[in-house]
Amino acid sequence: MKLEELKVYELSMEIGESVWLIVEKWDYFSKDTIGKQLMRSVDSVAANLSEGFGRFHYKDAKNFTYFSRGSLYETKTWIRKAKNRNLMNDEEYLKLTEDINLIGKMLNSYIKSIGEKTN
Repeated sequence: MKLEELKVYELSMEIGESVWLIVEKWDYFSKDTIGKQLMRSVDSVAANLSEGFGRFHYKDAKNFTYFSRGSLYETKTWIRKAKNRNLMNDEEYLKLTEDINLIGKMLNSYIKSIGEKTN
């Protein structure tokens, strides 16, 4: 299996691009404070998945997937802060929240599957 065939990875990449399109429209102060933090956390979701995918031992792969999940939940916080500070509209917020919830479920399933023996 290739990393690009992993659906949770592809969705993580997509949400990163969606967030980028939102943040790039913000003013300097908003980008410099919430924007940078939000971009780092959302990009870290896919980055940690790819790093774990490339590890030899399944325990390392699982660990990086846990990091990915942590970054996903950090992203959820930054998105909520952005919404509370009127930096994104309701539609953007709801879409990103739905995507985060879906990715979270997929990450949990992926974490569970890492290290399982296949017959």
